[in-house]
Amino acid sequence: MRKAAEVSTRRFSSIILIVIIVVLALSLAALYQAYELFVLNDPNMGYYLLIGIIGLALSTYMLFQTRRQIRKFTLKSPPIVTTIICPECNFKNIRNFERGDYILKELGQCTKCKGKMMISAIYREVKEKVKEEKVFT
Repeated sequence: MRKAAEVSTRRFSSIILIVIIVVLALSLAALYQAYELFVLNDPNMGYYLLIGIIGLALSTYMLFQTRRQIRKFTLKSPPIVTTIICPECNFKNIRNFERGDYILKELGQCTKCKGKMMISAIYREVKEKVKEEKVFT
């Protein structure tokens, strides 16, 4: 389920993609028209050249902006971990969550005292971001 959510956030919007393709095609057509007018030595060649260059710049800008937005909105969920304890000797083990885990589920024997191990907690492991201190010299 998590992979489907990540894939849906990475896809381009079809409308934006169509707009980028149309602007790119029109700018290439304007550049071709500017070349044809250059061969004929027509003074209107500059207008088509300007339109073509602006269209190319606009379509590449839109393409890079949409790629940046996609990277920004990609969500990565932190890993889910399971804490297993032995109530007799307080031995604690932390492992990745497995399907079927639930709190107070008995898992087997303790490696230290041969008592019954049980799941005491299931939670997301959140890593804190380290703040960089700015030192002025």
